Amino acid sequence: MESTSSTTTISATTTGNTSTSGNSITDTVVQYVVLRRDLIDTWPLGSVVTQGCHAAVAAIWSHKDDAVTLEYCSPTNLDSMHKVTLEVKGEAQILNLAEKLKAGGIAHKLWIEQPENIPTCLATKPYPKSMVSSFFKKLKLCK
Repeated sequence: MESTSSTTTISATTTGNTSTSGNSITDTVVQYVVLRRDLIDTWPLGSVVTQGCHAAVAAIWSHKDDAVTLEYCSPTNLDSMHKVTLEVKGEAQILNLAEKLKAGGIAHKLWIEQPENIPTCLATKPYPKSMVSSFFKKLKLCK
C-alpha cells in the first residue's frame, strides 16, 4: 500500500522563501509543538506530554475550517501527519515565542494550564514548513 504524506503545493511567491519566478514547489505540512524544558525537568513526563497534546488539539480545532488544516487532517493524510516537537528554557521564552508568532501572523495556541494559570507550551496550526520554519530555527529538538 502506498502512503501519501501531508504535502501541499504552494506558489514560491506565497512563501517568500524562494525565488523560483512563480514555479510551484511541494512543501511538507507540519505542526510545531513547543514545550518548556524547565517543566520537562520538574513535572511528570506524562503531564508535560498532555500539555503538548492539549495545545496541538486546540490549535487544530481552532482552525478546523482552514484549508491547510483540513488537508493535514484529511483521511489520506491522517496516518502521515508531521509534527516537530521543540523546547524552550522556560516561561519567559515561551511567552516571547508566542509574541513573535503573533507579530508574524502565525496562528498558534499558547496553552495556559488552569487553574494554576501557567503557560506550559504552544502549538501552531498546520502550515507548509517553509512558511513557519524560520520562527523555530534557533530552538532545540525536544529530547
